[in-house]
Amino acid sequence: MSGNQLTFDFSVPLDELPQLWTPDDIFNDLDQHTIQRFKEDSRIERKKARISQKDLADNLSMWTNSQPAGGIIFIGVDDDGGVSGCKRVEQEHINQLETVRRLCPDARFELKRVGVANKKNEPDFIIAVRVHYRDDKLVETTDGSAFVREGDQKRKLTEAEKREIRLNRGELDVESERIAGLKYPDDFDPILLDQFRLNYISKRRLTQSYSISDILCLTKLGKKNKLGFEPNLACALLFAKDPRIVAPGAFIRIIRYDGIEEKFGGKLNNVADRLIEGPLSRQIAQADEFIASQIRNFTRLGPDGKFSTNPEYPRSVWLEALVNAAVHRSYNLKNMNIFVKMFEDKLIIESPGAFMPPTTAGTVFDAHNPRNPNLMWALYYFDYVQCAFEGTRRMRQEMRDANLPDPRFAQKQVGTFQVSVTLENDQEHRKQYVRTEAAASINPDLYASLTESEKILVNYLADQDKVNVTDAGLVIGRDWRAAKKVLDSLHGKKIISQSAGKARSRHRFYYLRRDKLGLRRGVD
Repeated sequence: MSGNQLTFDFSVPLDELPQLWTPDDIFNDLDQHTIQRFKEDSRIERKKARISQKDLADNLSMWTNSQPAGGIIFIGVDDDGGVSGCKRVEQEHINQLETVRRLCPDARFELKRVGVANKKNEPDFIIAVRVHYRDDKLVETTDGSAFVREGDQKRKLTEAEKREIRLNRGELDVESERIAGLKYPDDFDPILLDQFRLNYISKRRLTQSYSISDILCLTKLGKKNKLGFEPNLACALLFAKDPRIVAPGAFIRIIRYDGIEEKFGGKLNNVADRLIEGPLSRQIAQADEFIASQIRNFTRLGPDGKFSTNPEYPRSVWLEALVNAAVHRSYNLKNMNIFVKMFEDKLIIESPGAFMPPTTAGTVFDAHNPRNPNLMWALYYFDYVQCAFEGTRRMRQEMRDANLPDPRFAQKQVGTFQVSVTLENDQEHRKQYVRTEAAASINPDLYASLTESEKILVNYLADQDKVNVTDAGLVIGRDWRAAKKVLDSLHGKKIISQSAGKARSRHRFYYLRRDKLGLRRGVD
């Protein structure tokens, strides 16, 4: 910068950092050195000059469908990076390659010839094809095939995957699709339909003359034909007695795990597992209720000498995340369901499908692009999407107000795409708090005398009901003697009771004192 003049450097990245070069950087700076230094990766594909027109068309489809920027094909470069060139190939074949558009008409690309020295050090040329990503449609070849790039490999898309991409790019509208297997109104919930009608009329200030079919048409949940009202998929999800007839994965599964990770097989560690089915509004209500029953509440002593109680996570945040999962999931992936996974240190909600472009994990707090807008608006009339409209920024603010980390959004691909939101609790600082169930019987002076290890064991007993000395040592990270001392201290303070038996017996257990007299039968 000179004086008040602000200047920018638009040159390509540093030569020693090829990882930072974009496909455009590479294509705009093509020479022999650039061609040979870039190996096959998520930007580059090498092909011999004898590549068939069909193979080239497949590669055009691949790059056009691959986020974020497509890629480049070097024709005349061997897999090992050797430059074999194109000059020895018949002109007819070159003409075929340069007219490949007829086999992949929706691809956007440009070609140029670049002079090089081939492996025999003779003057030669390669053909570089810069293929641009299209975010507005799925690009197929004329035989109906479509591909994507994964690392340095080309992968053919299944019909389900092609359909999902079309949905993401606005070519299809699944929620408005016709359904089969359900009869209206016999297979639909009359109570929910009537509630929806009354709520809609009230919020829109309409007269009572509107029938439920009128309102379902107004909210784009179906349409009338000669035979009567024809519901669409969104209508079935909201009001069908069993939406799984048309979308087998239209349910929520909530699992609570013991510990901070999911284990399998002989180490399976789920301690609660609930599958919630039915119309979507009832699913959300029942899931909200079950999650609330699994959320832990913690009590701490404030500077004023009074107890204050707070949940692990604000209810409004997990409800917002749950509603978002229901509204923004892909119902094209009909066999996949929503998961809620609860761990000691976090709560994760996973939903099928990718972020709806242009939303990404990085822009989710500022972008609002619903995948199923008709479904979303319908839930508004059930008073669920009042918080969804305030959006992810409200979730973030609520977590900050509770002194918790911001929600973490992520997208991953395991066969199909999946979006997750992770809420982290205050596990580390929570060691200073006592579970509300246990704190109710502890007076403030006694509470203030508890050490961190004592609070950890009280919280453990609130969950696990009993503990022996060996297990107590594992919980607080101390040896047997130190753990016994902590348990004896809690016993002396009359917070826990102990069963009969020898002091060193692994069958001698300690319990929280919870009955009316602070004692349990069979223990002192």
